[in-house]
Amino acid sequence: MSPPPKKSRRADPFAGAARRATPGAWLRFAEKLYAREKLALGQVAADAHDEALYLILWALGLPLDSDARVLAKKLTRPERDRIEAVLRRRVQERVPAAYLTGEAWLDGHRFQVDARAIIPRSYFVEIIRDQLDGWLRDPRAVRRVADVCTGSGCLAVLLAHHFPGAKVDAIDLSAGALELAAINVRAHRLSRRIVLHESDVFRGVPAASYDLIVCNPPYEPSAHVDALPLEFQREPRMALDGGADGLDIIRELLRQARRRLTREGLVLIEVGGLRAAMDREFAALDPHWLPTEDGSDCVCVIHAARLTRWGG
Repeated sequence: MSPPPKKSRRADPFAGAARRATPGAWLRFAEKLYAREKLALGQVAADAHDEALYLILWALGLPLDSDARVLAKKLTRPERDRIEAVLRRRVQERVPAAYLTGEAWLDGHRFQVDARAIIPRSYFVEIIRDQLDGWLRDPRAVRRVADVCTGSGCLAVLLAHHFPGAKVDAIDLSAGALELAAINVRAHRLSRRIVLHESDVFRGVPAASYDLIVCNPPYEPSAHVDALPLEFQREPRMALDGGADGLDIIRELLRQARRRLTREGLVLIEVGGLRAAMDREFAALDPHWLPTEDGSDCVCVIHAARLTRWGG
């Protein structure tokens, strides 16, 4: 009788770690490993070099703006072990980088993150910094802002920093996400100005009139969410899934926002790849698309006057 066939064992890609004696050697190794293992990107960085460098610096306890000379530093055994451990989890378990480090950085601000909320990433960072004031009659007069689908609270915090005279209502349906948002609000010492609400859009939020409503909602069509890489499936599905066509939350937001805006108020929504669908369904609202640095132009502005007359 022939012996049973032996199961092939894949070679450990991390073998020979001792030869990778510097951060630069680990970075070159990680870039090749990312490509070979087809790791999904976009949650923290757009390319393997930037994400791997971030993980290596984090593992070594070094600042993200470290001088390039640090890449030639001779590593100790414990330092090599820390780098290997974090890269193993990233590669073998497909854990998103931000969930490994427990942090995300937006516009120079650090936020705590974990699997209770989607990893912060939004075109609103550049919109708030570079364009938002130009759409407001008087940015200094902004007194009330809403961040709908706040997740980890990062946009609410950025809005509170940008409008120091405003109160911000940060709204989410996920109790877990709001627990995380509360940590970030406290860390930025904004508890007196940011109020957290567990609510389906505005349904559970006390009546108020907003100068500005910002929303980065779940906008991926359900079938697209089903097909996402494992890294993205580790994020809360309710933070990604926008229903059959991706527009479920956006429709509800616009219906409710009509009664929530000041006369000169604005709604800004980030919609991913749904720009054409938005233009078709909400043509009467005349959404204006803001330019973004990468050309995706997926954030729109809608004026209160249009919403008031809208029959949707």
